[in-house]
Amino acid sequence: MDILKLFKPSKETDDRYTLLKDDLARTTAELNIAYTNLQNVVEPDLIDYYIYQAKAVQMRYKFLLECVKKIEDSYAKNPL
Repeated sequence: MDILKLFKPSKETDDRYTLLKDDLARTTAELNIAYTNLQNVVEPDLIDYYIYQAKAVQMRYKFLLECVKKIEDSYAKNPL
């Protein structure tokens, strides 16, 4: 058994990390769109809609960011 395999991040972890980072980037773009739409709307029902949409995207962003940080922390604790 190769001792370095114990400390090297697995391919599966790398793939999950890449997917999380991509999803985080898409979520950031969605959040910017929601904020832009909220700034440009005047209809009360649409204001409510964009507030809820922004809140939902914020929650998803927070969740994804925590997932990315967990993986990065595991990399920092076990480099290579």
